[in-house]
Amino acid sequence: MSERIFQSLKDLLQDVPRPLYMHEPFFDEAEKKYVAECLDAGWVSSAGGYVKKFGEDLGAYTKSYAIPTVNGTAALHLAFKLAGVEAEEEVFCPCITFVATANAIKYCHATPHFLNNSDGNFLYNIQDLKEYFTAAFEKEKSGLRNKRTGRLVRVLCVTHIFGFPAQMDQILDLCEEFNLKLVEDAAESLGSFYKGRHTGSFGLISATSFNGNKILTTGAGGAVLTPSKDLAKKALHLSTTARVADPYAHSHDEVGYNYRMPNINAALGCAQLEKLEVFLKKKERMASVYANIFEGFSEARFMNDDEYSKSNHWMHSLVLENEGERNALLDKLMGINIHCRGVWKPMHLLPMYQSCPKMDCSKSERLAGRTINFPSSANLIDYLEVA
Repeated sequence: MSERIFQSLKDLLQDVPRPLYMHEPFFDEAEKKYVAECLDAGWVSSAGGYVKKFGEDLGAYTKSYAIPTVNGTAALHLAFKLAGVEAEEEVFCPCITFVATANAIKYCHATPHFLNNSDGNFLYNIQDLKEYFTAAFEKEKSGLRNKRTGRLVRVLCVTHIFGFPAQMDQILDLCEEFNLKLVEDAAESLGSFYKGRHTGSFGLISATSFNGNKILTTGAGGAVLTPSKDLAKKALHLSTTARVADPYAHSHDEVGYNYRMPNINAALGCAQLEKLEVFLKKKERMASVYANIFEGFSEARFMNDDEYSKSNHWMHSLVLENEGERNALLDKLMGINIHCRGVWKPMHLLPMYQSCPKMDCSKSERLAGRTINFPSSANLIDYLEVA
């Protein structure tokens, strides 16, 4: 059955130069100009005008306070820390996500508690979570107490997988019902909206990423996003080694982190952010092309927006009907230099997280085994629209 999928992708992309990578960045003269200005001025590290400008521009776009960081993992660490995660607690975390989500919880000396996310576009099944929380936990004013481990859970994390927004209304209601704080892992969802509101602006605090393969890149980088001015101030303080202004000495008032984004990376970000709407429109057109060629396929489902969401279409993805065909399809596509990949191994199956508490995540395992990502660069549509 995967032969028709392979042939459809091969025919569609036959005139695109090879190797065809998963997600390539695009730069033009603006990036060169802004980076050159950093080099000429000598401001290339964590101090400089572009870091401030990038944070302000990003905040204006997402309608949040934005604190640029060295990478998305650092932003996640700060997000969990500022959400109040403490040692010996548990944090609800999707079992299908990038490993940085779980790692950042461990950096707080807490334990990930993995939740099944296998509905639709890797969404939580809210009813399943309600039943699980009710059966396995004691409700307390400050969160939930795990009946088996005795540990407190005060924070729930949701990841907007491949740029597709989670069902935020239901998640916010869930958090209110069970006294949980919400942290959003919006690493992949810059430019994605749920009911007209940008992802990363719903929770107490969130994190996004500007890695080289993201829709907008600073080479390496990320940002903390929050609607709270006080949390943003605290995030900035912690990300700059908790340094206190002192005209005579270097002084610090708590354990901080050297997480501030360098100015030279922020310069790239400013230029990239100017193009974001262009990138989004191109990726939306490419998603339409993919959706059209897979329409009516009983052997696969192309992941696309639902009625409430407008995603950035960061990573174009296909969910196969038959799990056993994924690897063969990946091998065939890679064999003709069309780069593609499977989904991350579910977190609870990784050796360092196999002993962590979890609900039944078997549905997520099956979904992960049936999903592939294929070429998603913003400029891919340019090759197909030449004619």
